[in-house]
Amino acid sequence: MGEFEVDGEEKLIVAAKYLVKELRSGKSLTYNAKKVLGNLLLELSRVVISEDRDGEDELGEVELRLNVVSEKIMTRDVDESMIWDLGSGEGNLYLDAVNELRNLIDRLDGSSGLGKTGTEEVSLRKAHDVLQTAMARLEDEFKHLLVENRLPFELEHSSFRSVEADHGVEEGSMASFGAASTEDLILETNNNNSRRSSGEIVVDLINPDVISDLKNIANTMIVSGYDRECIQVCTMVRKDALDEFLYNHEVEKLSIEDVLRMDWATLNTNIKKWVRVVRSIVQIYLLNEKALDNQIFGDLNEIGLTCFVDTVKAPMMQLLNFGEAVSLGPRQPEKLLRILEMYELASELLPEIDALFSDHPGSSVRTEYREVMRRLGDCARTTFLEFKSAIASDVSSHPFPGGAVHPLTNYVMNYLMALTDFSHTLDSLLMEHDDVEDLTIPPSPDIINPVMVEEESTYENSSSPEKFLAMTRHFYSITSVLEANLQEKSKLYKDISLRHIFLLNNVHYMTRKVLNSELRHIFGDKWNRKHTWKFQQQATEYERATWLPVLSFLKDDGSGSGSGSGSGSGSRNLRPRERFQGFNTAFEEVYKAQTGWLISDERLREDVRTKASMWVIQAYWTFYCRHKNTVSEKYIKYTTDDLERLLLDLFAGSPKSLTNSYRR
Repeated sequence: MGEFEVDGEEKLIVAAKYLVKELRSGKSLTYNAKKVLGNLLLELSRVVISEDRDGEDELGEVELRLNVVSEKIMTRDVDESMIWDLGSGEGNLYLDAVNELRNLIDRLDGSSGLGKTGTEEVSLRKAHDVLQTAMARLEDEFKHLLVENRLPFELEHSSFRSVEADHGVEEGSMASFGAASTEDLILETNNNNSRRSSGEIVVDLINPDVISDLKNIANTMIVSGYDRECIQVCTMVRKDALDEFLYNHEVEKLSIEDVLRMDWATLNTNIKKWVRVVRSIVQIYLLNEKALDNQIFGDLNEIGLTCFVDTVKAPMMQLLNFGEAVSLGPRQPEKLLRILEMYELASELLPEIDALFSDHPGSSVRTEYREVMRRLGDCARTTFLEFKSAIASDVSSHPFPGGAVHPLTNYVMNYLMALTDFSHTLDSLLMEHDDVEDLTIPPSPDIINPVMVEEESTYENSSSPEKFLAMTRHFYSITSVLEANLQEKSKLYKDISLRHIFLLNNVHYMTRKVLNSELRHIFGDKWNRKHTWKFQQQATEYERATWLPVLSFLKDDGSGSGSGSGSGSGSRNLRPRERFQGFNTAFEEVYKAQTGWLISDERLREDVRTKASMWVIQAYWTFYCRHKNTVSEKYIKYTTDDLERLLLDLFAGSPKSLTNSYRR
């Protein structure tokens, strides 16, 4: 083969190939082959010796750096002061030491593939012990930064509107429905003030200056295999912050049983707090909490998402449990407006909930939220439908004093007015119901059916807006049930005139409430015209029942007999003085009775008085002029001015009487 002129690894390869060829020939090795073999073995021994020396040098370097880094880390461990309190620079130096330690561990793990020496095993165990110490310290530092740099989150002042101010719901209305007071029956959140006007509301939940430090610590812990510990610390601290926020705003941790045991006043207060807090938490807090976790964990999206869900899941479930408990409670009318408010808010926030919990870790929150929203909707719909049944079954055993507006009428009409604040929501809920249910609740046998049939006919031909069809149908049905109930209540009055005043008051009140509110858009013009005619008809019937018997005494050819208030028995061919006496007696009876009756609406009261005056004064003046010269003054007790003044006392709700000594 000759002398080898090739150096290094190529020389060894060539030599090896030559020897393989010689051995395969089956002949004894030649002198040259033996010489090549010897040189090859010599070179191989030199390579092994060189590699051993390099490994020893590298191991020595690793152990040297391990000692230096361990010293840095352990020195900090005995120091109780927090590293990052000294500044980010000190913290970064500590992280550099930890990261170098992790690299040294990787080098020790990768050395001596055929097995580690005892020295290497000792060094590796030492390195892992120091790393564990460092991770415990970073965990404390991470928690310290999160706690000490937490910023408070406060609710913006929401604007509320009360039914008492806007709709005139009065205290004591419809006590039979279980509402001891309807004051503050609904406080509707002014969505325009608390809803995001444009874009997202950015709130710093953590001092922005420490975000980069938190991110660096998190990255170091995660790449070191301590991601679970990092998530646990972050979750614990941030959940405590959210729990503290709920506590500060008096949102208690309540079981379903606790909620079901609440009286209405307490429940009402808790629902108001729930609505206010849920809106701010979903629209502002959760959005910024998720952004914070993304900032801290950066590109590690799965870890940031896990931290976010673990942080907010329990508080969210606490809020949703309250909503579920409310949906399970008794279907009482006074609760409907609050339940609608909760459902409407839940519907409004649904897109944001879906976005916040779109990934798998948040699917349970998203699913529970939708279920609670569905239950609130079912509860609101059922409560509304039972409200109509409650109206039909509201029975009175005694007539309402003075023929005034009945508390049932007051409650129902103000209730309907309040419901117009939720027109879109209520209409959609009722539309779902109307697809499978008949609209009309069968009336009580005691309710006069013709009124309801008449109202249904009015609806069929109404000009009400089409966008709230389901709501309009149900509102028509409710007012027809109310009118039928009022007709039954009017029968409790023995005085026919008072019966008409009662119906006049109540139908007029219904009509005025519709005309002066958003209800006019629900009921439409035809309903309004029809009910204006109805109360005017009651006024006409009152005039006939009251004043025809009284004025019959002033007819020269008529009898003084009649029926109704103020009617006295008489006979034909009464002399003029007897007619004056009969009129005086009948008028005084009417005055005594009807001054105690009440028409609370000032304009309506004046209209009824004016028409009564027109009836009485004209007839009395005509009769007086005809007979004043033939009848003694002692029988002419009143002048027309007297009568006109006395008629102004009617319907004031304060009974008065005229003595026999009254003289003009």
